[in-house]
Amino acid sequence: MNPFVYQRAGTVAEAISQHARNPASRFLGGGTNLIDLMKYGVERPDTLIDVTRLPLARIEPLAGGGLRIGALVRNSDLAVDRAVISGYPVLAEAILQGASPQLRNMATTGGNLMQRTRCYYFYDTAFPCNKREPGSGCSAIGGHNRIHAVLGQSEACIAVNPSDMSVALAALDAIVLVEGPRGRRAIPIVDFHRLPGDTPQMDTNLQHDELITAVDLPASTVVSRSHYIKVRDRASYAFALVSAAVALDAPDGTIRAARIALGGVAHKPWRAIEAERSLNGQRANEESFRRAAELALTGARGYEHNSFKIELAKRTIVRALLELNERRT
Repeated sequence: MNPFVYQRAGTVAEAISQHARNPASRFLGGGTNLIDLMKYGVERPDTLIDVTRLPLARIEPLAGGGLRIGALVRNSDLAVDRAVISGYPVLAEAILQGASPQLRNMATTGGNLMQRTRCYYFYDTAFPCNKREPGSGCSAIGGHNRIHAVLGQSEACIAVNPSDMSVALAALDAIVLVEGPRGRRAIPIVDFHRLPGDTPQMDTNLQHDELITAVDLPASTVVSRSHYIKVRDRASYAFALVSAAVALDAPDGTIRAARIALGGVAHKPWRAIEAERSLNGQRANEESFRRAAELALTGARGYEHNSFKIELAKRTIVRALLELNERRT
């Protein structure tokens, strides 16, 4: 690990100011991903700005309904919050299926949003990687690509986003609140993470000098009935091969609204808008769910080792919707 200077910020304004004075610095929350990347030599900041003492660790109701989750709320606290469990169960389920209890005790909401891909070639500096070194090539395309993307990928990068929490937030239409030298702004979660295109080194649309301060969950009658399924190689402490966050509003068996987001299949949490629309007005049954799953994977393209993900993703969507629908009865 490279030498670095440690600083501690006492206020949001101070953290932003410290970072603005040194663009090579990085904000430090739980450090569960950043420290690993530094150990591997992938990230080499010369300064870490500790933001864990900032007053951003509360979960609060919004005046018009919904919740505001502070950027420093620990994943373990978020997963057991009563308002989250009752109003946004898919979020609690997703978090509890991520990492391990020890890591969830450290990981923060903001840090989880910012975690980087677990592509083997990104972590191994002996291999070319456009995400780590733009223009060097993508070793995964012609290499071992079992865990890689089947949707939204490019010739520059086929890495996937590893976050379970972010998939649930995509289904919940969350809003990411950020602050920087130019002021505050709100970024819809669907616009927060990026597809790789020809700039795979850019994971999000967060500016380099901006700090995540909170995540807002809008009030919704749909998401109180929601569910998360994660398919992985082992039952715990493993990243998703495919995951699905779904929500369903079908009190009388006819679907009024649905949400479908996929993880493990793209460079960002993949919201299946057309699949959701296809369910409106349909009966909540396996037939309609299968049609929606086919639509969700339209345009999917696999590689030598990961083509199985396409069918797996379809089956995961159907299973998640069936399990959720059975809860109604």
